[in-house]
Amino acid sequence: MGVEWRFGADDLARLRFAFSPLWELVASLRVLRAPARHSVHLPWLRAVLPRLAALDLSELFALAPAHGYMADFLTPPPDTPLPDFAAELARVRLTPPEKALEEAGWVQTSDTRSIARFQADPVAGVRRVADALAAYWEVALAEFWPRVYGLLEADLMWRTRRLATGGAEELFADLHASVRWEGDRLKSDGRWCHSSELGGNGLLLVPSAFRWPDIAVMCEPYQPMLVYPARGVGTLWEVGPPPAPGALSALIGKTRAQLLLSLRHPSSTTALARRMSLTPGAVSQHLSVLTGSGLVARRRLGREVLYRRTPTGDALVGGS
Repeated sequence: MGVEWRFGADDLARLRFAFSPLWELVASLRVLRAPARHSVHLPWLRAVLPRLAALDLSELFALAPAHGYMADFLTPPPDTPLPDFAAELARVRLTPPEKALEEAGWVQTSDTRSIARFQADPVAGVRRVADALAAYWEVALAEFWPRVYGLLEADLMWRTRRLATGGAEELFADLHASVRWEGDRLKSDGRWCHSSELGGNGLLLVPSAFRWPDIAVMCEPYQPMLVYPARGVGTLWEVGPPPAPGALSALIGKTRAQLLLSLRHPSSTTALARRMSLTPGAVSQHLSVLTGSGLVARRRLGREVLYRRTPTGDALVGGS
């Protein structure tokens, strides 16, 4: 059992890399349901669980159960390499009700009541689910997204270099224990069977922090997609636990707190702006304040100016 994709002459050239804040958000729902299986994320869980009491996640939990198939419309394949959460959520809101109805029927969950409620009015169901995703994002992931973004961005850089230097064989050699490249075919082990030619559509590779330790695949009628655990997931929370709810933000402001959290590794103004969906000018202003406060230092490397936390900045992040 498993998935097999056969690559044609142009399919390797059409290979795309991307990552998705929406995918991370939906994958994190499974971490909430099975924390023992995702122990690498326990620091995140300790920070987030106290915040969830006011949210009704029952419909999301039903459509994305702890095991097995979850409704694909919740995680449409990214259409850009670095998608914005708001844009991805807008795509969920545009899901045709007949597609949402069909996919909800494929989900196997003990919460049949929530599924029945969704199927009774899929138009309203899609709206409720999208609203729940938006609320859950603000509570559970928005604050930590710069840190997750940095991990995923580093994985993409690593994978693109592997592909450029060693082709498909080197790219897939260490992607995941269940994935292997055989001649012109990519095979992965799994619970269900699918075999097809990519037919010029290429393949979308999506690294994930919260999907660890498993892979996920998406096939017809969507863009073929393989989601795999990003490299270095075990280090994601190692520089101290995530900050206590709102503590760092209350002290220096939400945007500056996110910038400070994301500067574990040196980064340029342009990279930070892309990572946080801000203008370079806005990032530069915040970095000037953080630099003046002794929390961030700057260093020129060739034509680029790179910023990194100072020991004082590290201490503030670790103590928050």
